[in-house]
Amino acid sequence: MKTLRQVKVGETVRVVKLHGEGAVKRRIMDMGITKGVEVYVRKVAPLGDPVELNVRGYELSLRKADAEMIEVE
Repeated sequence: MKTLRQVKVGETVRVVKLHGEGAVKRRIMDMGITKGVEVYVRKVAPLGDPVELNVRGYELSLRKADAEMIEVE
């Protein structure tokens, strides 16, 4: 299982599954990260948190803990 946190800068991946519970999972989905969507990893902050992504044509910053809940291929 590969998570969004493990993806290198410059790679584009597809979301396979969202892990997590209730409100956390809902918040991730509300940001546009749903099953089947393509995510481009734009950059990672110097200490690894947060991760900057391009999703559905807009930029999004995501914490490492949240990125760990997103399974990708």
